[in-house]
Amino acid sequence: MTFTLKIHDGWGTVMVGHFQTLEEARRAFSSLCQDPWYSSDGTVRGVELVEDGEPGEDGEPGEDIRVDWLAFK
Repeated sequence: MTFTLKIHDGWGTVMVGHFQTLEEARRAFSSLCQDPWYSSDGTVRGVELVEDGEPGEDGEPGEDIRVDWLAFK
């Protein structure tokens, strides 16, 4: 099981990083949520932490499961 951290902004979604453990992913998520640049930038809408979905039999990526989310005002 792996986890991905994503940033949502006015242009779409950007993958920030992949993590092997939920603990590592949560530390990075917390750091981004507390970073003053992200909260004051104005174009960053939110930070999302997801558990990566398992690939299907056809090799297509599986459905991600949202673990945590923070929306900036």
